[in-house]
Amino acid sequence: MADDLGVYDLGCYGQKLIRTPNIDRLAAEGTRFTDCYAGATVCAPSRSVLMTGQHTGHTTVRSNASLRTGRRVSLTTDDVTVAEILKGPEWRDAFDDERGYSTAIFGKWGLGEPGTPGLPNDHGFDEWFGFLNQQHAHGHFPDYLWRNKTKETLKGNLGGGRREYASDLFAREALYFIERHMYEPFFLYFTPTVPHARFEAPTLGPYANESWPEEAKNYAAMVTRMDTYVGRIMAKLKETGLDENTIVFFTSDNGGIFEFKPFGTNGPLRAKKGSIYEGGIRVPMIVRWPGRIKPGALSSFPWSFCDVLPTLADLAGARGLPKNIDGISVAPALMGKAQNAERPLYWESYEDGEFHQAVRMGRWKGVRHGLTRPLEVYDLQTDISETKDVAIAHKDVVTRMEEYLRNCRTDATEYPIDRKAN
Repeated sequence: MADDLGVYDLGCYGQKLIRTPNIDRLAAEGTRFTDCYAGATVCAPSRSVLMTGQHTGHTTVRSNASLRTGRRVSLTTDDVTVAEILKGPEWRDAFDDERGYSTAIFGKWGLGEPGTPGLPNDHGFDEWFGFLNQQHAHGHFPDYLWRNKTKETLKGNLGGGRREYASDLFAREALYFIERHMYEPFFLYFTPTVPHARFEAPTLGPYANESWPEEAKNYAAMVTRMDTYVGRIMAKLKETGLDENTIVFFTSDNGGIFEFKPFGTNGPLRAKKGSIYEGGIRVPMIVRWPGRIKPGALSSFPWSFCDVLPTLADLAGARGLPKNIDGISVAPALMGKAQNAERPLYWESYEDGEFHQAVRMGRWKGVRHGLTRPLEVYDLQTDISETKDVAIAHKDVVTRMEEYLRNCRTDATEYPIDRKAN
């Protein structure tokens, strides 16, 4: 999972200037989804949705910080993650393969600070190395990272040094993990912090002599570096004989943040990271599994991060799942089979001090800025840029969406809504 990567930063989605040959190959060997969505408009809640299978109307972490205290919100001991389900032991009896899965995360977590119940090792991950705090993750040459529950100093970066690039270290850990677990089922969540700002790459590579702004050259170098990680991981899977027995997903945690003119990061999509419009939540999604998933296929089936937990549990053979998840298994869609494209997908956000909601039902997208504001409706089949509100012409769609929105969420203590203002 890339960090703040826009859909159109990849060659397989139409990018012409940034080089992503390994990700493009992944798409050629698997299925590329055009209508896949992040869990939220920003980092932490999107990752909470990914881990818990609950959309932002139910998941514990719904914004990057509590609206009540301003502090980070962590997962609770009651939250069950996809890693816990895949690992067991309490879920293990439900598996076709009773060994359970070895689990690891390398990169950015964002769902629990030190001393909270939201640490990766307390939510099903055997191994963890990376950033707990997303603010700490803004720098790519940090003084320290977390290895399980211990702070590990990066000596090469002390005193302003720039010898240890965090995402390079995460890639190293991922490759080593695959080598050590090649003879057993494993779940690897690789989530480096590229190309998130601040924009800094160890080298500018093929972009050093371009006439672009320095930030744009660094951004492109970071995207290509992510592509290199993908290439190394795929090569390791082939080297270890796991190539055809491993399903690989590639995505981004939310929409792109900066719209560099040469690149068109968000393409025709409206707005960017932080927005409930398509530019904030639509993300690239490529899924590859030789012999199971059709190579070179293109799918417009709409699905989101809340579907990841039930999908992976389904593929792994788990029979029992938490009752409170909002997602469904999209394994049939991954395999090219028909699924209900009309079922609602939901998001909410609290950006700029205002409550926002969005719902997608098939071709229709609804957006509401506040509980009492009128619902905007867009026909994504003909208006991917969300330029024309067609709510007046489609009152039946408005009625369906409003009925769904009345009961799709629960209030959360850390994210109070001013109902008078909204």
